[in-house]
This record gives sequence, C-alpha cells and structure tokens, in this order.
Amino acid sequence: MSSHPFALRTLVPTLARTATAWAVSLLLFFPLGWLFLTAFKTELQAIAVPPLFVFEPSLENFAEVQRRSDYLLYARNSLVTSVASTLIGLAIALPAAYSMAFFRTRKTRDILMWMLSTKMMPAVGALVPVYVLAQTAGMLDSLPALIVVFTLSNLPIMVWMLYTSLKDIPHEILEAARMDGATLWMEFRHVVMPLMVGGMASCGLLCLVLSWNEAFWALNLTSAKAGTLATLIASYSSPEGLFWAKLSAASLMAIAPIVVFGWFSQKQLVQGLTFGAVK
Repeated sequence: MSSHPFALRTLVPTLARTATAWAVSLLLFFPLGWLFLTAFKTELQAIAVPPLFVFEPSLENFAEVQRRSDYLLYARNSLVTSVASTLIGLAIALPAAYSMAFFRTRKTRDILMWMLSTKMMPAVGALVPVYVLAQTAGMLDSLPALIVVFTLSNLPIMVWMLYTSLKDIPHEILEAARMDGATLWMEFRHVVMPLMVGGMASCGLLCLVLSWNEAFWALNLTSAKAGTLATLIASYSSPEGLFWAKLSAASLMAIAPIVVFGWFSQKQLVQGLTFGAVK
C-alpha cells in the first residue's frame, strides 16, 4: 500500500516532463511543418482564412520555381561556397590551433579571446568595407568573394573548436614521439592528425552548415550569377507582395539538402556543438 503514493509522486513529474518536451518539440517543429504544407498549396490556399489543413496537394510550385529560376545553379553555388570555405578554413585553422595548443605563449589566450570577440560584431558593421574591397577587386557577384568572406566568418569558431580538441590530447604522447626522433611534421601527421579526425569532422560539418545557411553576405555581395539558395529565396519577395506558396516551395528546396545532411551527421554536429565549442 505504501508503494502506491510513491509511484504516484514519481508518475506525475514524469508525465509533466514528457508533456513539456512534446509541447516544446511541436512548437519548434511547427514552422517547418507549416512551410512543408504551404509548399504544396496554391497561392489562394496559402492565404486562405481560416488556414487549410486538408487540401489537394500540388507540385506546381516546385515546377514554377525551376521554370522561373535555375535552381541547380543556386544549389551548385551554395555547395561550392560551403565546401570550399570549409576546406580552406580547416587548412588555416588547424595549424593555428595546433600552435596555440602545444606552443602556448603569454598572448595565446588574449589572441583566442580577440578572435572570439570578432563574432560579436554585427555583420552589417563590416558590410561597407567588404563591399568596397570586393568592388575594387572586381569580385562582386563572384564565388571567390563569397568563399573568402565565409572562410573569414567561420575561422574564429573553427580555431576555437580545434584548439579545444587539441588541448585534450595528452602531451605525453607527443613527448614520446619526439623522443623517438619524430620531426614536427611527422608528429603532426602521424600522431596529431589521427587523434583529431573526430574533432575535424565535427568542426567541418558545423561550419559547412553555417556557410550553407549564410544569407547576409550572399544577398549583399551577389545577384544572379553567383547567388546562393538564400538569394533564390529572397527573389520571391517583390513590391507586389510575397508569393507564399512559391516562397515556401523555394525555401523547402533550399533547406532540404542541408536538413538531410544534418540528419545523417547529427551525432558529429552535436559533438561539435557541445564538446568542441562549449567544453
């Protein structure tokens, strides 16, 4: 008989936590779910009051997006800029993080804090000088300009994540390699790199997602030639108003690749967000 009140006391908090978790999950998922539904509606159905939850789905919006805009061109630009900026960023950030982790100086922490502080500045604060530099160099509406900007934007995060991962490598392993006659390059290639595969994967995946979703620089530095999928979505806003159904279809086509990619690599992404960025 005495176990019944105890079971009741534990059951109520469990049900409350479960209900809260479901409510928060539905609240977070609702915008994406509504976007998915709207993409298959007509323009009249998209603005209907009250909202329609039962309707005959149509693929006309997706066909219209492809007819009006070259979706594959924008998708290719997003892929090229994201992958290239991530690889270049890793090539720069890894040696920098390596030197800071194993050859610390009195200014190492100050440099790391300064790099992190640059992420606190609004991007619009650097828009004019970056735009003028790109214009002077003849790089407006070009992929190299976006690749450079994306790389520099993600570089502080990449250095911090790799630095945190490198700090957890025991120094005794490196000292043993040096005692065996390993050079700096051999130590880096045969000892550090194998231990850093997980950290590099988490860092690269996170920065790939950040570059793919970057909209501010894509909208201000490109137009039709080098525009990314963010530019494609913005093109469906016109003085006549918003075409909600077509905008939803274009948005769904823009986020679908990165959502699928993030789903299959969520373990590495979570590791990067918790282990590399916070720890």
